[in-house]
Amino acid sequence: MAEDQNAAPTQPSQPQPTQPQPPRLNVLAQYIRDLSFENITAQKGNAQQGKPEYKVQVGLDAKKIADKRFEVAIKLKVDAAVAETPIFILELDYAGQFMVDNVPEAQMHPFLMIECPRMIFPYLRRIVGDITQDGGFLPLNLDSMDFLNIYRQEVQRRAQAEAANATIS
Repeated sequence: MAEDQNAAPTQPSQPQPTQPQPPRLNVLAQYIRDLSFENITAQKGNAQQGKPEYKVQVGLDAKKIADKRFEVAIKLKVDAAVAETPIFILELDYAGQFMVDNVPEAQMHPFLMIECPRMIFPYLRRIVGDITQDGGFLPLNLDSMDFLNIYRQEVQRRAQAEAANATIS
């Protein structure tokens, strides 16, 4: 076969500029760090009367444990009551260990406090449902949580606390 005479001459390959790498997030482990379930109704020998109302509080915590490795925890507290009579209290710290790479330092804190909790929340939700059911109640299925909004509220709360401390000093 004859070579293609219309082929473009080959040029030496030019080095390509390095492309920024996308953030990488790997879940290394997930675990219950602390769990407490207090069944007030059973302790008092009462039967639950009516539909419970739930007060849910959520906190987030993150710490570096090694190079590119972080532990992020969701701290959940659920107070359940019927007509202002407490029926149970559930406190759960659910944590995950993550390998995080290619995230700029300035964006690391929001990344840890938003993306990591999103990854482990479905497992926390399942645990809450199991614990409440095993405690003798209908399983509590937590609503989805907006971790971006939770993060923004925490940043705002800390800024207000710092401003209040600055005016006191």
